[in-house]
Amino acid sequence: MKTLLNIIWLLFAGLWLALAYALAGVLLLLPIITIPFAIASFRIGGYALWPFGRTVVDRPTAGAGSVVGNVIWVLLAGWWLALGHVATSIPLFVSIIGIPLGWANLKLIPVSLLPLGKEVVPSDAVRPVYRHG
Repeated sequence: MKTLLNIIWLLFAGLWLALAYALAGVLLLLPIITIPFAIASFRIGGYALWPFGRTVVDRPTAGAGSVVGNVIWVLLAGWWLALGHVATSIPLFVSIIGIPLGWANLKLIPVSLLPLGKEVVPSDAVRPVYRHG
């Protein structure tokens, strides 16, 4: 089922989003100081291309540098990548079959805005946390 969802996603949203992340990554490679942002853009672009079966988790070693970097990221690329997610979700919502994919697209907005301090992992690698009480 994940493969089928990824193929449908690729055709209707993933390819366009991955191209936008790749463009942002290439532009962020130009000034040397923004190379870490370019790497984050390529990483999240790969996730946006083929998201089902993977998830985004907080990197345990991320610190204050990620917070500062995310503020800069929002100003440089995050806001328009988030708009790209909104724009590609609209046609998905218009079609009845695409509604779940539209929601999945909107769920990518937080990571498009704040990608530093995150990592993409297989969904089955994340263990659920149970809280008693």
